[in-house]
Amino acid sequence: MPWAELINLGLPLALLAVGYFVGRGLESRHYASIRLRERELQSIVALTTRYVPDGVTARGATVVSGGVVVSSDYFKTFVAGFRSLFGGRFRGYETLLERARREALLRMKLQARAAGSRLVIGVRFHTTRVAGSQTPSVEVIAYGTALDTRG
Repeated sequence: MPWAELINLGLPLALLAVGYFVGRGLESRHYASIRLRERELQSIVALTTRYVPDGVTARGATVVSGGVVVSSDYFKTFVAGFRSLFGGRFRGYETLLERARREALLRMKLQARAAGSRLVIGVRFHTTRVAGSQTPSVEVIAYGTALDTRG
């Protein structure tokens, strides 16, 4: 009987450990990918301003967007359950939102580059919690107006 109790306790702990290490590894790889693509796309400027900047002549405009759905890992969800008992910041979810925003912005910039633009104005973000999933998931959409500034 003690073995059964040990397994009943050990299995959830093992799953938490696996969730922690796998989730951390995947998040680390995603951040590395984001940093690499941000360097590649740094020549594409994204501004929140609604107006064409002074000195820029726009010959055309295209609406561009980029969206992503990112889900939390099991370990962060478990820890957040405890955090909700005591209150405070959900740092694990903050990184989830940061990754989602950066990924959505990169995808929007890729669409702008495909349209031949190097300037996007009126950039906005829309964030939605994805309902119906057992783990917290968030959808972030970045959108703006890509200007054709080729002269």
